[in-house]
Amino acid sequence: MRIVIFLLIIVSGLLCAQAQTAPSTDTTSVNQLMEVVVVANPVTKVRNSAFNATAINTSDLVNTTRTLSETLNSAPGMKIRESGGVGSDMAVTMDGFSGRHVKVFIDGVPQEGVGNSFGLNNIPVSFAERIEVYRGVVPVGFGSDAIGGVINVVTGRRQRRWFVDASYSYGSFNTHRSHVNFGQTLDNGFKYEISAFQNYSDNNYWVDSPVEDFATGAINRRQLEHVQRFNDTYHNEAVVARVGVVNKSWADRLLFGFTYSNMYKEVQTGVRQEIVYGQKHRRSHSLMPSVEYVKRDLVLPGLDVVLNATYNHDLTANIDTASVKYNWRGETAPLNSPGEQSFQNSRAHNNNWAATATVNYAVGEHHLFTVNNVFNSFRRSNENRLTMPPSYDEIAKQTDKNIIGASYRYSVFRRFSVSVFGKYYLQNVSGPMATTSAQDVYERARRSTDCLGYGAAATVFLPWKFQLKASYERACRLPSIEEMFGDEDLETGDMTLRPETSHNLNLNLSYNATFGRNAVYVEAGFIYRDTRDYIQRNIFSLGGGKSAATYVNYGKVDTKGISLSARYSYAKYVSIGANFTQMSVRDNMPTAIGSTAANISYRERIPNVPYLFADSDVALSWPGLGRKANTLRLSYDVQYTHRFCYYAANIGSNNSDYMVPDQWAHNLSLSYSIGRGRYNISVECHNFTDARLYDNFSLQKAGRAFYGKFRIFFGE
Repeated sequence: MRIVIFLLIIVSGLLCAQAQTAPSTDTTSVNQLMEVVVVANPVTKVRNSAFNATAINTSDLVNTTRTLSETLNSAPGMKIRESGGVGSDMAVTMDGFSGRHVKVFIDGVPQEGVGNSFGLNNIPVSFAERIEVYRGVVPVGFGSDAIGGVINVVTGRRQRRWFVDASYSYGSFNTHRSHVNFGQTLDNGFKYEISAFQNYSDNNYWVDSPVEDFATGAINRRQLEHVQRFNDTYHNEAVVARVGVVNKSWADRLLFGFTYSNMYKEVQTGVRQEIVYGQKHRRSHSLMPSVEYVKRDLVLPGLDVVLNATYNHDLTANIDTASVKYNWRGETAPLNSPGEQSFQNSRAHNNNWAATATVNYAVGEHHLFTVNNVFNSFRRSNENRLTMPPSYDEIAKQTDKNIIGASYRYSVFRRFSVSVFGKYYLQNVSGPMATTSAQDVYERARRSTDCLGYGAAATVFLPWKFQLKASYERACRLPSIEEMFGDEDLETGDMTLRPETSHNLNLNLSYNATFGRNAVYVEAGFIYRDTRDYIQRNIFSLGGGKSAATYVNYGKVDTKGISLSARYSYAKYVSIGANFTQMSVRDNMPTAIGSTAANISYRERIPNVPYLFADSDVALSWPGLGRKANTLRLSYDVQYTHRFCYYAANIGSNNSDYMVPDQWAHNLSLSYSIGRGRYNISVECHNFTDARLYDNFSLQKAGRAFYGKFRIFFGE
């Protein structure tokens, strides 16, 4: 697959060398922001809505090696947490909520259940035209059961006669990334687009970790050794193709799509860095056909319809059959029984169906009615390949989820807008449930749950360039597939989990003004969440130095916080911005769960959640350097995360052994564009101070790293 993608890039370059025209990829804007770009485009529409929303324009980032997840790190209230290098497990933290509290969409289609081979942490930033982030209260059009918020990746919708965009990068730890995107829209409305990308890395960076002494069996956690990762190779490949018609009387857009993705991942550590694996690995591949239909003014003026349907078959294999265990020096010792974490050679066959329908009806200039329905069905069957012939679970794990919503919006352009909405959530779950204490006999168990949500959002455009927003939602979040069924490896699920419910409140005040070639944007926000049956991920011991993770309904959690964002820009030459977020996410259960005893963690911070972080960036551009059509761009960004506890702070775990420390990450990027973006060369240095960086307890990320990238763009 990697060879195919490389050949596509070479062929694309040869074809484009004959091109005579090349449009500029520069974006002209009145107020160009990394998070918010104030121009007459969809980005402005997102920012001007009544919801606490941000749009990240990717046009200034396409020459970098960033993935979509790395791009999100610069958005207000956002923190992306990874367990290691390229392809490592990733979780999104948004305003104190993380993981499955935040839902991901691509072009409005939910991505739950699509597998790990096609995720935010391996999709290049050039795949998207923009990324929309809705924090807390979510518009009914997404049909989402998110409490933390929604991330919507929007791909290119521009109709081009033809275009080719191709790039290749290489860097530290033998990291290769490539991406090619090409397509056409003919005069008769026929359209096709193909996007292919790959990532590869040895991830053989150095870490500081305690090392197990096989002679004594002890691990001295006070003594760290500088060791190199040796079982962390990762690669993934993906091809996304879409073909159909646009601009027809009966369809504005009818596109049939097909996505194939593949992944290979070696597993270096468990949930703690002192747990080392030397042969454990995982494979996955996914096939996903889709169809999209969009029509404005269907039957009646103002009646718009959007329909999406997808099917995804994901096959994930976990292989752990080693007969020896490893330490960080690469030394081995025999195991009493095979399996470094748990003896397995298994395949999980995941089948996911999703369909969404959205109908908007605009009455006049001020009234808009919306009805949305999202249906999702998931089925997992497990195959044990340790037996001959392979055996299958007798009882599959299944869930069906349906969310229907309706909203009404009244708006007066650039004066005010008010929306009210309601949502109904329904989930059916079935799967194996142990009926004996030895857990050797299982029967099929079934459970149904439903929930009702509602809310309102309003915005007012005030004098002197101010905008005020307020939104409230009584939100529900249904347990996710991973929380109920686990990942068939390091995480176990719980089918009995109850839905989370939360009262969410957002308040925002922003100022946006332009003075000649100077532009200023400032925003301050306050959030409040009162969450019941909060689902928390906990670590537990399996014995023998092994650990795993599970999920529990924690009870009541109270969240209060603020976020600040500011940006100044001077024409195309200078852009300076910063974000600050502080969240207090606290245990609000006076008594311990399942008893009448006092809860010793009452009013303490929820553990393993970053609560204070900030970032800033500076970008300098020199248009016309060398030639009129050339541009040099230098950018610097820094990210700060305040230390936080891995366990509850008041039970003696507030020492360094259980703390994720204060962290500063500094990054530099230099790019040079030739011929209005036709040819682009960039070099980057990540973590140039070589700091010890952690997103999760003891799981160290890469040190100083260098990358170079070449990109070409042709089209008209």
